[in-house]
Amino acid sequence: MSTVVLDKVTKIYPGGFLAVDRLSLQAGEGELLVLLGPSGCGKSTLLRMIAGLEEITSGDLYLNGEYANHLAPRDRDVAMVFQNGALYPHRTVRGNLAFPLEIAKADPGHVKERVVELARGLHIDEMLDRKPGTLSGGQRQRVAMGRAIVRQPSLFLMDEPLSNLDAGMRTELRMEIAALVRALGVTTIYVTHDQVEALSLADRIAILNRGVLQDVGTPTQVYNDPATAFVASFLNSQQLNLLEALVRTPQNQFVLLDFGTHRLTMPWNDPRAYAVSQHVGRTVLVGIRPDALVPLPPHADQGQYFAGRVRTLEYHGHEWLAYLEAGLPAVPVPEPPDQRIHGNGNGNGSGSRAKALLRRLLMGRSEEPEPEPIATSGTHRRADLIVRLGSRPVWRAGDHARVAVDMSKILLFTPDGARIDRPLR
Repeated sequence: MSTVVLDKVTKIYPGGFLAVDRLSLQAGEGELLVLLGPSGCGKSTLLRMIAGLEEITSGDLYLNGEYANHLAPRDRDVAMVFQNGALYPHRTVRGNLAFPLEIAKADPGHVKERVVELARGLHIDEMLDRKPGTLSGGQRQRVAMGRAIVRQPSLFLMDEPLSNLDAGMRTELRMEIAALVRALGVTTIYVTHDQVEALSLADRIAILNRGVLQDVGTPTQVYNDPATAFVASFLNSQQLNLLEALVRTPQNQFVLLDFGTHRLTMPWNDPRAYAVSQHVGRTVLVGIRPDALVPLPPHADQGQYFAGRVRTLEYHGHEWLAYLEAGLPAVPVPEPPDQRIHGNGNGNGSGSRAKALLRRLLMGRSEEPEPEPIATSGTHRRADLIVRLGSRPVWRAGDHARVAVDMSKILLFTPDGARIDRPLR
């Protein structure tokens, strides 16, 4: 087993493309750590730096306590599983599984025994004499996993190994991967953009966006207590209702979230009230997941609610979703500044920061760059509140409706997306 420590690791490609920005992260012995984020967020680059396939521009990498920036890939005792399997097409399944042991000059008897044992565990023992071209996508990925596992490395690196498979096969292999790596007890870093994979597989999840680490914690922690609005939004299967509200404390009786057309209140005995009250006279972002909104009967007088007109309904098989026009001010999800620079060297206004950081790194300077305002995309718009209705719709398009707000489930953020009411971990 191995530990992985990344200390302020940065990766800048030629031309000033900042792929990973001063990221610090640890993976403990035997841990299954999932790197989660949208395409282009830097998670695969991070994995390749750990494997030694990409050079680290600045920062330090330690593998099992040993400084590893200078180590060649073959000296890191790492096995990597790629998205496409990357099998040797001229070799049989048996030959692919045996190849790492043959290169290590292992005893032929041990090689044969180990290959057969592993093939049974991966349910590919009946295809040992077939070539990769005759296998399905799921079977090829099992073989790729087996080839990585067979020499029993101290660290597994998996780069979206299930993304090319259909939904049913992904579910099946996801369970097998989780069971296998935990049975072996090998430290594993797994890259995915699928939040279901991350939540179901991980011991801990690290969420990245635009090369910046947004949050890290157990699946329960990052889902229930996300550090940023981006994390709360990205971990949702449905879009997060993200609204803008003005904070007031009328006559110091309670904390009021004023949305203009609607208002919600928090009593002072709410453990979040004091933190929110520090923003009196300013706007905050209120995140409400669809399951925190409960449809109310027409004449019910129950708690705090939003009211509006049902614009449309969507059928998702196991449930219906309603889109409720409530005249609320919605905002886009705040994101870090985009450091990416395109072909001609002109990005979206933040390329100069990446170039300046590169110059500092090359000159050996350690000053931190000046902080920049958090960027958001899009403009203010009226919100369609997304509401979960269960398996039977209680409304029709065009109905006037009300939804009760479960105040215990709302999430509160500053305008730049940082969590206001997050408990200490």
